[in-house]
Amino acid sequence: MNPTSSLILIRTLGLLIAVSAAPVWTAEAPGAPTAASVRLTGFSWDRVPLNLHFGKRTADLTDAEIDFVARHSTLIALEKSHGVSAHGSTEAGIADSARRIVQGNPAAKVLFYLNAFINWPGYDSFKTYRPEWTLRTLTGEVVTHPSGTPRPDLSNAEFREWWSEVVATANRSGPLGGVFVDALPQALTPALAKQVGEAKARAIVAGLREMMALTKRKLGPDRVVLVNGIRTTDFREILDWEGIDGVMIEHFGAFKTAAPTDIKSDLDSIALAAAKGKFVVLKGWPGFNFTEREMMQRPYAELLKLARERITFPLACFLVAAQPGSHFCYSWGYTDRHGMLESYPELERPLGPPKAAATWVGLAATREFAHAAVWVDLTTQQARIDWR
Repeated sequence: MNPTSSLILIRTLGLLIAVSAAPVWTAEAPGAPTAASVRLTGFSWDRVPLNLHFGKRTADLTDAEIDFVARHSTLIALEKSHGVSAHGSTEAGIADSARRIVQGNPAAKVLFYLNAFINWPGYDSFKTYRPEWTLRTLTGEVVTHPSGTPRPDLSNAEFREWWSEVVATANRSGPLGGVFVDALPQALTPALAKQVGEAKARAIVAGLREMMALTKRKLGPDRVVLVNGIRTTDFREILDWEGIDGVMIEHFGAFKTAAPTDIKSDLDSIALAAAKGKFVVLKGWPGFNFTEREMMQRPYAELLKLARERITFPLACFLVAAQPGSHFCYSWGYTDRHGMLESYPELERPLGPPKAAATWVGLAATREFAHAAVWVDLTTQQARIDWR
């Protein structure tokens, strides 16, 4: 590994600060294998390491769906409101599905979902939530997510204790393997300071950082804290936070981050995370997503056909950058109807370990695996995976 030092500008809470950057790690110099990430996630090079991240709100998972999940992944995150209609709460829905998944695959880590900065409903735990923990603006108005859902005040120590205990209780109550923590970047954006003031915004970030460490202490070393996340070069500071085992790159190649340089920055983050002892989940998209109303009116079979045709580019990007512990996630949304519980031939094939790090020429890369040769060009967004 050959890190190079650089000077970077970090925008935080509306201020531009020049700092000496940590070493910049690129795919030419992959981070050292992290035994903890491999052990925690059940990572293997046998085939593409797959993270399944979804929720089914309308009914219980069928036996066939449970079997699919248990056979295809050892790292599963069940979303907010999963199982609510069948079990009455997110906690009960996730716990029941976790029991069934782990019965089929004892090595599976099923992660509880809890948002760090949006009070999504559907949890029994909110019966003990206190109104004074809700974040307010400088003029006393409730701070909300664009959906209108209130945000909690992460600077409040009592709230942090409550939130971390919700996660710990869920993990004690069912065969769960940790937690997926959503929306960390929403607490880190400079816009927050305009609502609550710079001092309060800094206290919120400090509180969030402590809440992650507190949660990990309660869960212990054998359970996963996976957070969302980082985006291009933004929010990489999270990689230095205590208590975080892994991060998701959620908007890979989508949601205004499809520029070649943005894609390369996301891929560089995988090696940077590995060098810091953390794993990355790369969330790929098929060129459309659940927010596109017209697209979602098309027949499901048509959307699935497109998703299968378009998997090569995001998967090839993942493969040229993957480190021990890395996981690939692919769908056009976050429910059971967004392609997550479907087979993709590329994800069923033997892969085997990489023979070396990727070779980059400009924004094009190649990499050899035991059973695949990968080529990708970020500029043209073309890719090829030759399986053997």
